[in-house]
Amino acid sequence: MKRLSSIIILFVLAVTAAFGQTPAEWAKLEKSVNFYVANDLGRNGYYDQKPIAELMGRMAETVGIECVAAAGDVHHFEGVRSTQDPLWMTNYELIYSHPELMLDWYPICGNHEYRGNTQAVVDYTNVSRRWEMPAKYYTKVIEDDDVTVRLVFIDTTPLIDKYRKDSEKYHDAGKQDIQKQLAWLDQTLSQAKEDWVIVIGHHPIYADTDKNESERTDMQNRVNSILLKHKNVAMYVCGHIHNFQHIRKPGCTIDYVVNTSASLSRENVKPIDGTQFCSGVTGYSLVCADKQELDLHLIDKEGKVVYTVSHKK
Repeated sequence: MKRLSSIIILFVLAVTAAFGQTPAEWAKLEKSVNFYVANDLGRNGYYDQKPIAELMGRMAETVGIECVAAAGDVHHFEGVRSTQDPLWMTNYELIYSHPELMLDWYPICGNHEYRGNTQAVVDYTNVSRRWEMPAKYYTKVIEDDDVTVRLVFIDTTPLIDKYRKDSEKYHDAGKQDIQKQLAWLDQTLSQAKEDWVIVIGHHPIYADTDKNESERTDMQNRVNSILLKHKNVAMYVCGHIHNFQHIRKPGCTIDYVVNTSASLSRENVKPIDGTQFCSGVTGYSLVCADKQELDLHLIDKEGKVVYTVSHKK
């Protein structure tokens, strides 16, 4: 009997480990405002996309999620051709089908969307109840229990010369008005009075990656120069690199976060100047905020919090 009890205990521990953290542990993360960040998704459910989507739904049964910020590349590899493209079903609707994920999704275009019809990505707002994309760059305020979080979504592909110059592959990138978007970003941040301000784009400002260095330098010169002017920016959150990275530069109050892929990650990642944490696992992020603290929890595919970026007043 004693041996049987030991076997049962070991089985329970193994099951708990397999599913990562428990709902009781997830519940402890919840604050007044809570939302997901997910990006680099669209693999037609393959690799880790479908189990991570299911995990997002299960966690949302415990943590009251307000929305999902979809930071680009919802569709690999050539974007979509129209609002009726079958990829909307196989990359998105049929994958993120959990009842708790039937809430507002705030997306932006990544470089893979720019290989297709970017206007169709915006226009899908008129097709899907939960797809809320009023423009290629825009801002939203989330509020609950008198806590306010302003999300500033930017369209980064046209801000990088590499894409602007390749009109054959990235058809619309060179047609976008850089200065108009940057002026809007500056003005939006100047007027933001919320408890927390988070800027979300697809491409990183700082990151370890083998991708062309000009991507980061263009983002540093065009975007970061504006972010540094505004002391209210708590975090810049992006995707594109397919792994987790948290970078905090000396003397800078902004947390630069690379969110990993919610389908297929790149495991090889190493620290750079300012790196606080990096990991090559797949997953997504859970952001939780109250009046005094903004936490961004990096969640792996088992539901474990592998690291937390904390920004305090």
